Amino acid sequence: MPSSLFRLKPIAQAVGTNELKRSMGRTTLLLLSAGSMIGSGIFVILGIAIPEAGPAVLLSFVLAGFAALLSALSYAEMASAVPASGSSYSYAYVTLGEIVAWAVGWMLMLEYGVSVAAVAVGWGEYLNAFLNSFGASIPEQFANPPGEGGLINVPAVVVVLACAALLLRGVSESAWVNATMVILKVAILVFFCIVAFASFDGTNLTPFLPLGVLGVTAAAGQVFFSFIGFDAASTAGEEAKNPRKDLPFAIIGSLILVTGLYVVVALAALGAQSWETTAGQNAEATLSGIANVATGGTWAGNIIALGAIISIFSVVLVVLYGQTRILYAMGRDGLLPKSFSRLGRRSQAPVFNTIVVATIVSITAAVVSLGQLAEATSIGTLGVFAVVNVGVIILRRREPDLERGFRTPLFPLLPIAGIVLILVLMLSLDPTTWVVFVMWMAVGMTIYFGYSRRRSVLNNPSPPPTPKS
Repeated sequence: MPSSLFRLKPIAQAVGTNELKRSMGRTTLLLLSAGSMIGSGIFVILGIAIPEAGPAVLLSFVLAGFAALLSALSYAEMASAVPASGSSYSYAYVTLGEIVAWAVGWMLMLEYGVSVAAVAVGWGEYLNAFLNSFGASIPEQFANPPGEGGLINVPAVVVVLACAALLLRGVSESAWVNATMVILKVAILVFFCIVAFASFDGTNLTPFLPLGVLGVTAAAGQVFFSFIGFDAASTAGEEAKNPRKDLPFAIIGSLILVTGLYVVVALAALGAQSWETTAGQNAEATLSGIANVATGGTWAGNIIALGAIISIFSVVLVVLYGQTRILYAMGRDGLLPKSFSRLGRRSQAPVFNTIVVATIVSITAAVVSLGQLAEATSIGTLGVFAVVNVGVIILRRREPDLERGFRTPLFPLLPIAGIVLILVLMLSLDPTTWVVFVMWMAVGMTIYFGYSRRRSVLNNPSPPPTPKS
């Protein structure tokens, strides 16, 4: 049994069985990752992080961006060496073995499934807040789940089903919608910067370190999770036109783009209003509030709120996309029922996956108050990042001559630094989060030993197909 648990999937097999349509170019892939990152986080994270660090939250964003970059470099190398749709699941399968790959896939189900439900719930809240500014609102019983004064969260269901409908039409249509939304929400954040810089006062940045270095690191831990999503492009390994070159560009390029945008937005916000005033405001209204003060009206804040609605819709779309592609890879490997690997004739997209994921996520978002469970997405994400950093070290040693479109610099120093930083962040999480995570993984291992291990395609090996570039 031990040898079968850690059996490796041949790289040729991982990248050679490609039935998906290669329709995504470099820009589309970059916008896919950027769209996953620029969500509700930047619209609320300042209100949460500024009380921790004051004006030095600018350093917190840079530090968090650097921490994310350590893992992004490993993702870029693995994506260029193993351009498969399963992303980190596929990387683990070819470097650490089947049981680790299953664990990664199971962690990704937690990360993607729960996070997209939480994001969908947040979309409903922002939509209601936007409508309230025009004197309208969604009735409480249809805007909140049971336990929070409602019967069903209708907006959350609507956004999930709308995104699922786009995915069912095909990846080209979904990518076009995502690209449009990313451009719009970047434009809205640029609009905020223009408005805020018009009221910029340099004295608001002094003293720069009112809460010390510890405040900077504490805020960096909070804003780190607004960078999660740079790996979204790696789930499109079998739909990228030139994966070995374009995937590293999209992963690293999107992270640099978003980090720069976050720093500029934070600088504009801090210069337009003292950090003490911002710290006393509702976190969800931070950018809107600053824009309203800067313009002396509510119209600017309404535009910012609209940006939050667009941002969250885009995130739901991209996360659903990534979830379906990971399930597709696991179904193709036999670890999940073969239904998960079936593609639609016209769309060449995993239709069954999309329907199943959309159904489960919409029900969850409609009736469940996620609470502490949503925080479990963080530990799942960090666990996956750690595995990818380990995997890139193993693959470099085992297959030094393997074709790679990108190589992590300062190897193996940067991957090791990424592993250490991830472990520090994981140990700082709430104990309840660890309990939820352990319970989730126990369920996953039960399924693996009861179903997946015996049905794995590696139990019936066949000659690997010719790799496709």
